[in-house]
Amino acid sequence: MPLISASWRFLISRWQRLQLLRSLSLVTIAVIAALMTIVPVWSQQPVTLKMLMPAPDVPIWNKTMVAEFEQANPKIKLQIIEGPNSVDMVENMYTTSFILGASPYDLINMDIVWTPKFASAGWLMDLTDEFPAAELAAFSPVAVNGGRFQGRLYRLPIRSDTGMIYYRRDLLQQVGLPLPKTLEDLDRIAKTVQAQKLVRWGYVWQGRQYEGEAAMFVEVIHGFGGFWVDPNTLEVGLDRPEAIQAVKFLLNTIRDGISPPGVTTYVEEDTRRLFQAGDAMFMRNWPYAWPLLNSDTSKVKGKVGIMPMLGATGKDSGSCLGGWGLGIVKNTRHKAAALKAIRFFSQPQVQKSFVLDAGFVPGVRSLFTDRDVVTRYPYYPQLATLVDNAVLRPPVAQYAQVSDILQRYLSMALTNQKSPEEAMQAAAAETRRLLASSRRVQDAT
Repeated sequence: MPLISASWRFLISRWQRLQLLRSLSLVTIAVIAALMTIVPVWSQQPVTLKMLMPAPDVPIWNKTMVAEFEQANPKIKLQIIEGPNSVDMVENMYTTSFILGASPYDLINMDIVWTPKFASAGWLMDLTDEFPAAELAAFSPVAVNGGRFQGRLYRLPIRSDTGMIYYRRDLLQQVGLPLPKTLEDLDRIAKTVQAQKLVRWGYVWQGRQYEGEAAMFVEVIHGFGGFWVDPNTLEVGLDRPEAIQAVKFLLNTIRDGISPPGVTTYVEEDTRRLFQAGDAMFMRNWPYAWPLLNSDTSKVKGKVGIMPMLGATGKDSGSCLGGWGLGIVKNTRHKAAALKAIRFFSQPQVQKSFVLDAGFVPGVRSLFTDRDVVTRYPYYPQLATLVDNAVLRPPVAQYAQVSDILQRYLSMALTNQKSPEEAMQAAAAETRRLLASSRRVQDAT
């Protein structure tokens, strides 16, 4: 009996184990079957790319760029997050998200001066190997270089911008003078037109203590044969004679009454409104002003010409390069989709829609002479020359601090708080200390 009982218990135990294994097998099969059903569904869900940009740019991006991209790429959604109006505040929002290490963004719509800061911090994906020289040839070389840091590519141009001089063609004809070829010519013509009481002011420019002042000054210092910071050697040129001459030129426009006393508080829109009201002969500004100056409500409609920035006699001229481009957040979980987006927005046909709808200056060089674009914006061929000959603000990792230093001391000089020599010597010394300190920290790490 004990033998039979033991045998019986063994058989029951064996049968129970077989039933358990059978049940587990059925569960496993069910799970696998479920996964085979779910995974394709997951893989078909669209990827969502997120990008932050200033509020004024959001409507046109949603209308033109996003709509075209999502139609061509139905498995990728592009979500434009509306930021503040202020470009500086948008930059701060990007920076904060990167420092916290949990950035919600995949793409970055970058002002040209953000590139060195973001790249040096390791926040951007290196695009050098993704875009060979043959593809980059579609853009102006200067615009491409604006997206490089230490020889590596981190940003592709989408929208160009460059400083230029607007002038009154009608008044120039009235006084019978040719276009100015130098800063000295501009000074002389401005005084001539003012002396005949044809216009109140001779020249208006951006003199408030902000980034626009730095952009304006990089053109003037270049026009006197000087430089701000050499990005290759980190040599500082703000206290050299050429830089001091540049400051004196601006200061003299105020002292001689060519520029208004309040020019030291002006931003782009202040100068544009003054010029558009017919109160100035020359104006330094960006391309955005052209359609406004030629609107039906403008007093100078049809009377305006544009020309490159000017240099002093015997010196080269150069317009400051601005503009926006796209980069990829290094820690994005959607690198392939982000690359696809940048390639899409770099296409000439896509940028053409953007240009025609919004009036922005293109990043792709061929569009400057495109028939449809030129029909609507006949001055664009001139802009191509300006972009090709543009000058860059120093592409150094500490650009934000370097710019702040220049703005502070330049404003002191222009408002007579310091002499040009004192202001520029102090600016140069502080800039050198900043760059030397940053270099020591970099060497230590």
